[in-house]
Amino acid sequence: MRARRVVMAAAGGLLFVSAILAGVGAYLSKAVHSTIGEAPPDLHATTVRIPTPSPGVVAGWFSRGQPGGGAVLLLHGVRGSRLDMLERARLLSRAGYSVLLIDLPGHGESTGEKITFGAREGEGVIAALTYLRRELPGERVGVIGQSLGAATLVLAHPLPPPDAVIVESMFPTIDEAVRDRLAIRLGRAGAQLAPLLLFQLPLQLGVSESDLRPIDRIAALRSPVLIASGTTDRNTSWAETLRIFAAALPPKELWAVQGAGHVDLYQFSPEEYRSRVLRFFARYLRHEAKPR
Repeated sequence: MRARRVVMAAAGGLLFVSAILAGVGAYLSKAVHSTIGEAPPDLHATTVRIPTPSPGVVAGWFSRGQPGGGAVLLLHGVRGSRLDMLERARLLSRAGYSVLLIDLPGHGESTGEKITFGAREGEGVIAALTYLRRELPGERVGVIGQSLGAATLVLAHPLPPPDAVIVESMFPTIDEAVRDRLAIRLGRAGAQLAPLLLFQLPLQLGVSESDLRPIDRIAALRSPVLIASGTTDRNTSWAETLRIFAAALPPKELWAVQGAGHVDLYQFSPEEYRSRVLRFFARYLRHEAKPR
C-alpha cells in the first residue's frame, strides 16, 4: 500500500511538473508583437513591409547608404525587435553602408503567431535578403545576427549566400540551449527537465529537435563568417562557441568578448565592436576590397 502511494505521488509530481513546463513552453513560443513606429530621423530610413510566402509580412526600416558601399541586414534576438539593432544600424549607416533592420516573424510588427526558435523565421530572413538585392542590385550583402537572429540565418540556408556574416551569441543546438537555460534557473538538476520541454516542439510548433541545430548547418552557409560570443556567457558557453567555430568553413574569424555574458556585445564593448565589425565588413563588402 505504501509503495502504491509513493508511485501515485511520484506520478502526480511528474504530471504537475509536466503541466508547468507545458505552460512555460507555450509562453516561450508565444509571439511578441509590439508597435515600433517610424525610424529615428537621424537614421534617414523608410518603413518597409516585405511580403513573405506564408503569407505574411516582415516589417522593418531601410536606410540607403553610399553606392558601392555594401548593405547589411540586421537580425535581433528572441523576444526582441529591430529596436535592439538600432545602434548597430547607426554605426553602419555612418560608415556608408545601406542597412535593413527587420522584426523577425512573430516579433514586433511582423506577422507570425509563434516563435519557432529559427525553424520558420527563416522565410522572413530570405524575404529580407531578396528585398535588399532587388533594391540594391550589384551591392554586396552582409548580415549581423544576434542569438536567435544568428540561428535563424544559419538554419535558413540562404541562396545565394551572403557575402559576409557576423554570428553573435548563437546556440549550437536547441537541446543545449534549453539545458543551459534550465541550469541557470534551476541548477544542474534542472537541466534534466529539458526533454519535457523539447518534447513539446512538434506538438506546439510542428518542428523537431533536429530542425534546430545551427551547428550542423553553419558549414553550408558558405560565407566568410565572424563568430563572436562572451567568454562568461552561460546561455551559450564558450566551449559551445568553440565547437560552432570549428564546424564553420574558412574564411572565418573568432572574437572572444572577454567578460561578456549573454548580452548586447556592442553595448558591452563598443570600441572593439566598431573596430572588428567595420574591418570585417570592409574586407568583404566594399567594392574596392579584394575579392575573397
